[in-house]
Amino acid sequence: MATSNHSSVTDFILEGLTKCPDLQLPLFLLFLGIYVVTVVGNLGMILLIAISSQLHSPMYYFLSQLSFIDLSYSSVITPKMLVNFVSERNIISFPECMTQLYFFLFFFVIAEGYLLTAMAYDRYVAICSPLLYNVVMSHRVCSIMMAVVYSLGLFGATVHTSRISLLSFCGSHTVSHYFCDILPLLTLPCSSTHVNEILLFIIGGVNTLAPTLAILISYAFILASILHIRSTEGRSKAFGTCIHLMAVGIFFESITFMYFKPPSSNTTDQEKVSSVFYTTVILLNPLIYSLRNKDVKSALRRVVVGRQSS
Repeated sequence: MATSNHSSVTDFILEGLTKCPDLQLPLFLLFLGIYVVTVVGNLGMILLIAISSQLHSPMYYFLSQLSFIDLSYSSVITPKMLVNFVSERNIISFPECMTQLYFFLFFFVIAEGYLLTAMAYDRYVAICSPLLYNVVMSHRVCSIMMAVVYSLGLFGATVHTSRISLLSFCGSHTVSHYFCDILPLLTLPCSSTHVNEILLFIIGGVNTLAPTLAILISYAFILASILHIRSTEGRSKAFGTCIHLMAVGIFFESITFMYFKPPSSNTTDQEKVSSVFYTTVILLNPLIYSLRNKDVKSALRRVVVGRQSS
């Protein structure tokens, strides 16, 4: 980071989710409950998949990675937000702000999108080429796919965060948000943000368009295969995997709404409402995927019964 460019900045003031004092405690309790459910649910999913041999398959490997990503970026944002609900001034230091931004971009904005793409490809192979599934989706292939997912997240987050850290913040230090997101930060510098906006458009466009097209193509083939399945049970099982498509649609719709417009066109209320949605509701994705999954329910039942009998 270029210290000389931001030497006048030691901290930022987060505007918070609301300025109404009467809502601080109810919102604190609400988001504390959501965070506890998120941590317990996602951590429980990771442990269940790790200890249950019947869940040692590519689909559940990716699901455990999704739980890890959701748990990680939730822990980057929510604890600071909870502290801000009960503190008089919502202050975050410059290094803390850049760290929060970095891991938010790394885990959520980029890595999760490509992970959802990998999960869509996994379902495509399972439904369209079931006889080749174990060969195509080998442990080595899955590991390489996850390495690519995290590498792309690392690259995008590093580019954006390093560019923002080079800006000169000599004006207002109040971030019109409850965490350090890229668009609210781009409204604060007194130096030009033109390069940052171009990078946001190019990198964000690629990281949204490429996964979206890959997922749509995968599910087009899946739908075509489903239509050739004659048994009602077979169709029901195949269509059950399409719940993934609903979560994907919610994810990319939120990303598109948030980041594909100039910072000057954002309104604080719209941005906060959208952010609350994609930083809380989407965190429950792994749980949603598992609600109708018989293998997960069976594995959980075995773990519970095993502990009771012991």
